[in-house]
Amino acid sequence: MFLMLVCADPHLQKPMYFFLGNLSFLDIGNSSVTLSTLLHRLMTGETLISFPVCMVQLYFFLSFTITEFFLLTAMAYDRYVAICNPLRYMLIMNSRACVLLASVSWLLGFLDSVPAIVLISQLSFCENNEINHFFCDIAALMKLSCSTMHAIEIVVFTDGVFLSMFPFLLTLISYGYIISTILKINSAKGRRKAFSTCSSHLTIVFLFYGTLISVYMRPASKYSPEQDKVFSLLYTDLIPMLNPIIYSLRNEEVKKALMKVVCKFNCIITN
Repeated sequence: MFLMLVCADPHLQKPMYFFLGNLSFLDIGNSSVTLSTLLHRLMTGETLISFPVCMVQLYFFLSFTITEFFLLTAMAYDRYVAICNPLRYMLIMNSRACVLLASVSWLLGFLDSVPAIVLISQLSFCENNEINHFFCDIAALMKLSCSTMHAIEIVVFTDGVFLSMFPFLLTLISYGYIISTILKINSAKGRRKAFSTCSSHLTIVFLFYGTLISVYMRPASKYSPEQDKVFSLLYTDLIPMLNPIIYSLRNEEVKKALMKVVCKFNCIITN
């Protein structure tokens, strides 16, 4: 629905909504990839998955997740320019810059997943080959393997530091400048309006990073399959469902665009 609104309404042809459109596409992709095996199991009762299909599923899951790290950082930069340098906003965040930021986010996401997939595909699985998860998650696969985990653990930890914590740090720095600028606004109405344009994005950032850190940045001794499945449902399904709601509820432009679509639909129905 959000993608349709962005494409249909000229008032939403802005950098912020361009990035939100990319985020919506990411959410659709990630939910489709992770839920595909679960829905297939529920519909057919089939619980088997081939190893190549498992690797493909894991590759796209990792790619979409890493892409979202960088995309959320690009969105934070967009808000930083809009709040801290509003007079040059359209000059800095032109169409070329937006496409470049989005393209680099997608490219980094799909390239960085390759080393982890190559290493995991070379793992040996001894007796137990039953994944205690609703999709092929990296932690669940590592738990099943009887191979040495040193190399893959280094890759996962490095990715966790540089590809999640570093973008998260950049996002926090951007919002540090944003909040500092907002607090200098004399008008209370102006401060509320500025905060409302940023609070939705900041809410999603903390939800997304919080659940992922809870799963992937904890000691192996604290591994809990049941807890992992709960957190995985949060960041693969619940948060993607909440994204359009959170961004729409506090955005007047999106509300107006939605009302226009509803009115047009009602006119078509009544005529």
